[in-house]
Amino acid sequence: MPAPRVVALVPAAGQGVRLAAGMPKAFVSLCGRPLLWHCVHGLLESGCVEVVVVAVGEQHRDQARAVVAEAGERVRIVTGGVHRCDSVRAALHAVPDAEVVLVHDAARCLTPVSVIQAVVQAVLAGQPAVVPVLSVVDTIKQVSPDGRVVDTLDRAALRVAQTPQGFAADLLRRAHQGASALVTDDAGLVEALGETVATVPGHPYALKITTPFDLVVAEVLAGAKATGQA
Repeated sequence: MPAPRVVALVPAAGQGVRLAAGMPKAFVSLCGRPLLWHCVHGLLESGCVEVVVVAVGEQHRDQARAVVAEAGERVRIVTGGVHRCDSVRAALHAVPDAEVVLVHDAARCLTPVSVIQAVVQAVLAGQPAVVPVLSVVDTIKQVSPDGRVVDTLDRAALRVAQTPQGFAADLLRRAHQGASALVTDDAGLVEALGETVATVPGHPYALKITTPFDLVVAEVLAGAKATGQA
């Protein structure tokens, strides 16, 4: 019996306004390579992802193809949508034979392969939805619209969600049938269906590059990794 077909979807049509780089975030350079290159390279390097589907804006398809050209047919480029959920749906349509699907942020391009492997293994072991998470170390305040502290939340029960998030493909397709434009987390769609979402340990390197400060941190981490210091 052939192994389940594992694919990864990378919704990368966002403009990355908060990064203020003057280009879509996926094409911003990190150590001389676009974030998208690092992201795709990590997924394929994990050894458990057969195909990566990248969803970008129509005007950036040629640029995306050039970035991932060395990966050949293992990477497919599709046109994404205005919202993240639109891009995920477009990427899903490109792999109708997928059995296990990862959804990964290009902005989390330094995610260690061990995290990717752990997510895939958990889905293959029978978990229908899996998210890598980190414990919350800061004190978290709930604040009213006018800036007043309403409550101090118990951080022992809180986790920071990362990607890749892994799913049984049929479940993810069902979750996205009525996805809202406001959705930023695929696991949240699965939760809304009443399905269980399991967790595996995340990693500090899987930070999301959102601001110029994050990019500086990522440059340091990537440099340390390249020289074997991390």
